[in-house]
Amino acid sequence: MNGTPSWTNRLPTLQALQVTLPDDIDANGIAKAWFNSFTESLNDTEKTLALLLDDAMWRDLLSFTWDMRTFYGREALHKFITDRVIITKTENFSLDYVKFEQPFPDMAWIVGTFRFTTPLGNCNGVFRIVPTPSGQWKAFNIFTNLPELRNFPHQINSLRRRNPVPGLEWFKRRNEEIAYADREPKVLIVGAGQSGLSLAARLKFLDVPTLLIEKDSRVGDSWRNRYTSLCLHFPVWNDHMPYISFPPTWPIYTPSYKMAEWLESYVKSLELDVWTSSTVLDASQDDDKKWNVRVQKSDGSIRTFRVNHLVFATGIGDGCPNMPDIANETEYTGKIMHSTAYRESEPFQGKKVTVIGTGNSGHDIAYDLARNGIAVTMIQRSSTFVMNMDDHWKYLGGMFYREDGPPTELADMLYHSIPYLLQEGGFAQRSTKKIVDDQKERFEKLRKTGYRVGSGIKEGGFALQMKERGGGHCFDHGSIQLIIDGKIGVKNLNESSIKRYYSTGLEFNDGSKLESDVVICATGIGDTRQIIRKICGDSVADDCPPILGVDDEGETNSCRPLSRDGLWYIMGSLQVNRFYSNPLAIQIKAAEENISGVRY
Repeated sequence: MNGTPSWTNRLPTLQALQVTLPDDIDANGIAKAWFNSFTESLNDTEKTLALLLDDAMWRDLLSFTWDMRTFYGREALHKFITDRVIITKTENFSLDYVKFEQPFPDMAWIVGTFRFTTPLGNCNGVFRIVPTPSGQWKAFNIFTNLPELRNFPHQINSLRRRNPVPGLEWFKRRNEEIAYADREPKVLIVGAGQSGLSLAARLKFLDVPTLLIEKDSRVGDSWRNRYTSLCLHFPVWNDHMPYISFPPTWPIYTPSYKMAEWLESYVKSLELDVWTSSTVLDASQDDDKKWNVRVQKSDGSIRTFRVNHLVFATGIGDGCPNMPDIANETEYTGKIMHSTAYRESEPFQGKKVTVIGTGNSGHDIAYDLARNGIAVTMIQRSSTFVMNMDDHWKYLGGMFYREDGPPTELADMLYHSIPYLLQEGGFAQRSTKKIVDDQKERFEKLRKTGYRVGSGIKEGGFALQMKERGGGHCFDHGSIQLIIDGKIGVKNLNESSIKRYYSTGLEFNDGSKLESDVVICATGIGDTRQIIRKICGDSVADDCPPILGVDDEGETNSCRPLSRDGLWYIMGSLQVNRFYSNPLAIQIKAAEENISGVRY
């Protein structure tokens, strides 16, 4: 991380602000004064801008834009406030939570959360204000969010539970509901993994009939069918699902089989409608914007649904693995497979295994092989950011998600209030530097093996890698020490590349060779839009924007309208799905009630 930064520093440091912190800071008093001025200014663009730094960022989810947008700098903020904020009737403002924070010695702010209403919904927000040379505190970050439609709240209060249905009658009713024999859902979700289930739960309690289509025989098989040593890479406090949190007895890192059982129980507990062992064959849209979706069940019968919304919740790539194009593949006498096909080490006993790729899957598989006494070498094609989750979660989401942390709803709001443009503009780099400094000695030992330790996109480590690439990093659960100890070999392709297969291994452009009985390609997954192409056709897929990655404002296209009315995609970690399933469900509910806002 030496040399000239390859990123623009956007952090409001004390040096950049040209201020020193006062000895005594009355956080509540300062926050209330700023908040009162802010709420009174929202009918005047210039008065509102006077309360913001010139390079402030305002992130809005639905409340003013009916979209997911981030506005950065005075010119963009002026246009946004003029076009949308001052013309929206805002009222019922209340200040909830105030705290002074100093995450770094050279950076401090007061954070506050608040509530307000618009004609469309009950909104909430976050502000972060910093001192200026004049003594006035100004905002460098504002977040506004619409988590609930005013006239259509989530049906989670006791009124739903007043009239219980007798047991046998309930059982019969549930079978009829799931069958959808005499009715159509409003929403059809392709995939009943964490993304699909999170959204289905949100829609259920907004009273939007929703059916999930799952190709596997059981909900959770997407976890059961992966390698048996797999655990979730984030701690439990980060991973709760909507409405039902993991119990306090849950392990910090959830094993894959335990996660599979949880997803299955989640469906039963919330009475979500799922067809398992079913495949979506194709989908087309009518002139009236409805989707005709053909679904084949395990008995071969085909049902055509006519729905208003088609949602893809099939993860990153939906089983379309990237396989490297290596010459002379047919000459190789060993086995070639993608990491998605790996289950356990037993079939590879006594063999020499090569793993191409040093992301999470590559490391997990190499670790599983090596700890079971199997000779394994990893081929590293590019530098990789690595971190130990136990020690370094505190530098990432630990300030929001921890055992003694804030309630999940508050943690989510605070976490997602920080725009990606601030993450890539300094926050991620500082977290990465702390992680690197914290394990400097370990990294030096790792580098001596030939392993290239990187600092990620724009030197931002994990945070930016995940949002822009969905990979390219490693959460270490033991593989790094095995590399250092020589139990996992490393072939670094810093100045070379794979030339071709030969009968018993791989040859490289530098003339070296690597004997191998098995080559496992941990080389990622293809374009997320492939599943849309497969089901909806080329013209629909070609018109869809990339699902993975970010736009100029740092926003993704997941949970936003795609190329056709009623076409959506949702994906991500459990935390991401927990939060973004709500704005997606609200957009769908608003469309069903014909009350959608005007997208900006």
